[in-house]
Amino acid sequence: MSGATPGSSSVEIESKYDVDDGTPVPDWSGIPGIARVGDAEPRDLDARYVDTVDGALARVGVAVRRRQGGPDEGWHVKAPAPGGRSETHWPLGEIGDADEAPVVPEEIQDAVAAWAHGPFLPLARVRNHRTAYALLDADGGLVAEFVDDRVRARDERQGTESAWREWEVELGPAGPADDAGRAALFAAVDAAVFAAGGRPAASGSKLARALGR
Repeated sequence: MSGATPGSSSVEIESKYDVDDGTPVPDWSGIPGIARVGDAEPRDLDARYVDTVDGALARVGVAVRRRQGGPDEGWHVKAPAPGGRSETHWPLGEIGDADEAPVVPEEIQDAVAAWAHGPFLPLARVRNHRTAYALLDADGGLVAEFVDDRVRARDERQGTESAWREWEVELGPAGPADDAGRAALFAAVDAAVFAAGGRPAASGSKLARALGR
């Protein structure tokens, strides 16, 4: 979502997979509509998640994070949406010490007011060394993005830490627009991932896994 208008939303359609440390990345040559794979793009991401003391956002499946690093650096609100999850984006703004508790800007508090009211306190920190690959069609359009994530996370309220590797494949603007086409694409993605040694993700998000859910 780099360059997105502040407060603009998009719907993420993606699949997530668990994978062992030494597993080689999949062979994408058999995926329908993918003509080539872009060069590896490394990204270092640092996401701080917040919630109310009683977990009001988590109860309705909403996540609020401040992420530093990557093309969509900034504040994000993720919420359930038909066919996937919506993600609304705002610029990062001024921050001081990255290790201090995030201060949620007023516009993000307004955006989640239908679900929860502050104070918002640290929930989890997720640091991720990501390697991203563009899966491109013959015209250079982005059919999907594949990311290979090596994650270190801390549950801020329990004081527990964890680490894992996972893959994600997210539909791009040049991907199929119809349900049948998307189903066929992700079925082929599943086959390539499973052939490489990946498996369905045990958790629906990095936040959930950081919190042991």
